Amino acid sequence: MTWIEAIVLGIVQGLTEFLPVSSSGHLRITSAIFFERDAGASFTAVTQLGTEAAVLIYFAKDIWRITRTWLVGLRDRSVRSSLDYRMGWYVIVGSIPIGLFGFLFKDQIKTAGRNLWVVATTLIVFAFALAFAEYWGRQTRTLENFRMKDGIVMGFAQAMALVPGVSRSGGTLTAGLLLNLTREAAARYSFLLAIPAVVMSGVFSLGDVFEPSAPGTSVPTVAQTIVATAIAFGIGYAAIAWLLRYVAHHTLYVFVLYRVALGTLVLALLLTGTITAT
Repeated sequence: MTWIEAIVLGIVQGLTEFLPVSSSGHLRITSAIFFERDAGASFTAVTQLGTEAAVLIYFAKDIWRITRTWLVGLRDRSVRSSLDYRMGWYVIVGSIPIGLFGFLFKDQIKTAGRNLWVVATTLIVFAFALAFAEYWGRQTRTLENFRMKDGIVMGFAQAMALVPGVSRSGGTLTAGLLLNLTREAAARYSFLLAIPAVVMSGVFSLGDVFEPSAPGTSVPTVAQTIVATAIAFGIGYAAIAWLLRYVAHHTLYVFVLYRVALGTLVLALLLTGTITAT
């Protein structure tokens, strides 16, 4: 991996991780178009630690409050009706699907799942799913009305993001809107739900990031990985604040149009032989 490649991919990761456009899909596409190789699923997972560190800092007060209340609630029944206690369980239970599917399909995620035909198709298909949810969702429910079934449904939606092109935030926002949550409520739970999955994925991928997962995969140095992750952290922190403000006052249709346009472009490049699928 070159330094330009590491810096560009760090920027792309920071810009796209929290938007419903698929950061892993963007890293795969960027690698194919500009560098003619794949940075690999492990590099993606490790750089996501940077953006997830941004979540930990941005929501530090909320995370500390939820964690403390959850721990107290394990022995004190009086706090078990509070939203913070319940939210602790919602995040834990909602994280199970992606952990289970990630373990069962870890080899496919690193190989067949990164095929650009798959990435382009999922970008377009799930764009229409997001559009449907935006149109039909009543957006009448806040986090105060959040229930365990909501956490489970959004947890399975997050698990679909193991396939590049689906989008972690896109899947959870789609599910949240279909559950009639407001965009802001769905986004906030989405941020919290991502913490266990992304952190565990990044940690477990540390040992693989410096080994090529397939022929033609670029291999970064330790320094390049650290720089890319740091860049992703800085840009990701700004992206969190922007997205929360944006979804409070705007629809998600701009992301729908962008996903369709990008997916169509990638399909065209594949059909003309400009880029290869693997």
